[in-house]
Amino acid sequence: MRGRNWVLAAVVAVAQTAGAVAQTGGATTGGFRNDDPDAPVEVTAERLDLERDAGTALFTGNVVAVQGDMRLTADWVLVEYMLNPDGTLGEDIDRITARDNVLLVTPEEAAEGNEAIYTLRTNEVVMTGDVILTQGGNTVAGDRLVVDMETGIGEVQGRVRTVLQPERTQE
Repeated sequence: MRGRNWVLAAVVAVAQTAGAVAQTGGATTGGFRNDDPDAPVEVTAERLDLERDAGTALFTGNVVAVQGDMRLTADWVLVEYMLNPDGTLGEDIDRITARDNVLLVTPEEAAEGNEAIYTLRTNEVVMTGDVILTQGGNTVAGDRLVVDMETGIGEVQGRVRTVLQPERTQE
């Protein structure tokens, strides 16, 4: 990990492969991309609560995290750090959870839901609660989005609704 400057990069993981969504089995498309994962991350919030013993950092109130062209907003973002084998707090992030009004935007795409959890050990992102993915005029909505960050393959689960806008040809 790139230390603690990774809050957006990890939460943004929701979007790195969200465009790789399909209803069953999965398929890879362009998806969200974080073109500059080493760019500085700026996080603003109304409040930050650090609990060193618990290994957590909780951002609350109009949380906005920006890295390059990517922007994440949510009401609540919890960063959980790994524990070392000896029980001391490590430097690497274990999991990041964003809740309430979660919205991730790049110049071309957007994903929204009620909650997004990125588990770094498994490279899995799970977004739940009225999930909507938008790319251009196309949208996919469902109850749950599960994405494998390594393969870029994702699946929308629940009652899936899709609107596909055909490209218009010039006459």
